[in-house]
Amino acid sequence: MRIGYFLSCEEYTPAQLVEQAKSAEQAGFDALWVSDHFHPWNDEQGQSSFVWSVIGAVSQATNLPVATAVTCPTTRIHPAIVAQAAATSATMLPEFILGVGTGELLNEHVLGQRWPNTSERLEMLEESIEVMRKLWAGGFVDHHGAHYTVENAQVYTRPQTPPKVYISAFGPKAAALAGRIGDGFVSTTPDADAIKAFREAGGEGKPMQAGYKVCWSADKDTALDTAYKVWPNEALPGELAQALSSPKHFEQASELVTKDMIAESSILGNDVDEHVEGFRPFAEAGFDDIYISQIGAGRAGTEAAGFFEFYAKDVLPRLRDLHASGVRSAA
Repeated sequence: MRIGYFLSCEEYTPAQLVEQAKSAEQAGFDALWVSDHFHPWNDEQGQSSFVWSVIGAVSQATNLPVATAVTCPTTRIHPAIVAQAAATSATMLPEFILGVGTGELLNEHVLGQRWPNTSERLEMLEESIEVMRKLWAGGFVDHHGAHYTVENAQVYTRPQTPPKVYISAFGPKAAALAGRIGDGFVSTTPDADAIKAFREAGGEGKPMQAGYKVCWSADKDTALDTAYKVWPNEALPGELAQALSSPKHFEQASELVTKDMIAESSILGNDVDEHVEGFRPFAEAGFDDIYISQIGAGRAGTEAAGFFEFYAKDVLPRLRDLHASGVRSAA
């Protein structure tokens, strides 16, 4: 099992992300996840850097593996361009994994295309993966499919081994697609039904990645205030995350989220046991790579240095002991 750090492009500037990547490596994290968005979820988060620029900078600042969590190679960016970006990234890193998904309206509507339904988005994702793998195989590619056209295209800068493609899945159809054609599975919840669907569709033995957020602070009330202010959308139910089109809409929907909801669903403060127990369900579910993100680093009371010191000294050793004790035996 690898324990990684989750870089949030929605919340931090590119320079802050690079500094967090270096701090994660120094603290003993094993790998990096990085989000890929055009917009943040709300204006309070306030950032949304171009992930491929960030990955390039991180590749020169650390020696950690990197995975996107996740890229949508279907609507906003053509899969041929994502294939080139991923191949370049893979040549600069010790390991690069392209995490992909069907995306959210929030990010994918910006060029004015219609927003397809879930089934069509899954068809587009499957074809986009086919296009990217053709390009990574080398040589000139012509592809005329239901959704994408590629003519006489070749990706010249390629790694010796093509990037692995892990597929994000929040429903049975997506989980089945991940099991059938993905090299691995991506989630943000230890959802037993999704994992079962993934494994039964061909994912048995394939690696699984998951990520989640915490808010470390020496003061738990400060941590709650920060998490509620910056990431209330984490508590929104159902398919809202895929269906709302602007940060303002997420802010309006988040008015339904209470502080009590955040307190009940979040890992807050500096209690080591709470941080360990937040990790446990993912370990028990059988995830191979688990990534943790700090909410509000750099804001009052939640400095990034404190989080990394806390995890290096108190939490990571406990998490590794948990894994060594055989916690995954139930998976």
